[in-house]
Amino acid sequence: MGEAAFRPSEEREIGVGMLGYGFMGKAHSRAFIDVPLFFPFPPVRSRLVAIYGRTEKGLSDAAKRYGYRRYYTDWRKVVADGEVQIVDNVLPNIQHLEPCLAAFDAGKHVICEKPLAWDLAEARTLQRASSQAHVKSMVAFNYRFVPAIQFARQLINEGHLGRIVQFRASYLQDWIMGPEFPLVWRLRKEIAGSGALGDLGSHMLDLARLLVGEVASVCGMAKTFQTERQLLEDPKQKGKVDVDDAFISMLRFENGAIGSVEASRFTAGRKNFARIEVHGTKGSLGFNMERLGEIEFYSSDDPDIMRGYKRIVVGEQAHPYGENWWPVGHVLGWGDVFINEAHHFVDCVANDKPVGPLGATFDDGCKNNEILEAIARSIEKNSWISLPL
Repeated sequence: MGEAAFRPSEEREIGVGMLGYGFMGKAHSRAFIDVPLFFPFPPVRSRLVAIYGRTEKGLSDAAKRYGYRRYYTDWRKVVADGEVQIVDNVLPNIQHLEPCLAAFDAGKHVICEKPLAWDLAEARTLQRASSQAHVKSMVAFNYRFVPAIQFARQLINEGHLGRIVQFRASYLQDWIMGPEFPLVWRLRKEIAGSGALGDLGSHMLDLARLLVGEVASVCGMAKTFQTERQLLEDPKQKGKVDVDDAFISMLRFENGAIGSVEASRFTAGRKNFARIEVHGTKGSLGFNMERLGEIEFYSSDDPDIMRGYKRIVVGEQAHPYGENWWPVGHVLGWGDVFINEAHHFVDCVANDKPVGPLGATFDDGCKNNEILEAIARSIEKNSWISLPL
């Protein structure tokens, strides 16, 4: 593997190459652009160098709007670009493996969108390559960078909940419910690997590991509610939907806790509803993504114990980067957590800091893929599956 292309003593800027210009490409690009607004003395300033996409018209428009110096319709040219030191891969899941391996081989630092890989075998290949490369790498589990999540982790680690006994999580959306919704790549197993399980469930499973610990065994079930959809390339023709629309899983953790995780893209009225609850022998906490700046907290040590949960507005004290943001009560938005994520990675690159435990390493990403695979096997075999696989 090549040596890292960036040496802080030699450069004051670091070049970013973005693979993908759609929804996630916009979110990640905006994050790099806005880091200096909230981190007045960032370790280095990110420079948007090159962006890749397949459709030249849309790509060229995005490059202009986001501020990239150039664009390519071949991702290999982004990786090979001499001004690019960070390769940010937000492509569909089937395109995580080859570009990330090429970036490692070229000595580039790598951010990869979740889930890390299309399947467990590819995730293990990426994890091995990451461990052998002399570069930084991170999986973009952006919800780790929500201040309320870090506050929840702090409460748990400080023992305010006692011994953790139960974890509950649900991630619900409705964006594919219409019968006229076409067969996009997220609904095709050959590209996505799975449906709601990998798309939404991977986030909740990452938070389960972050807040509670390693998973020992899983059991799950899944359902596809609409099995055919119109083809994008020919709306008169239909193709098979071969991924899950919804899944429900049960978890046993290594520390003895139990849990449940579910996700659906078929829950009418839910746009981006993500809720977690953690219950312990001394207290409980809850978090709702639709109320991004709040934690619900209950403690048996509270003198007002009979009043139940208290709502805590999470302030700057609750996150490593909180002091760089707004005053208490002026909450972050969904897209803002990507700014924390981008700053964290660039700081790790510039100052040779570890990506974890705040950021998700490729080890974390591989373990996440392992849980996804175990749930998929459980669904197929209708039985509990033990980890590790």
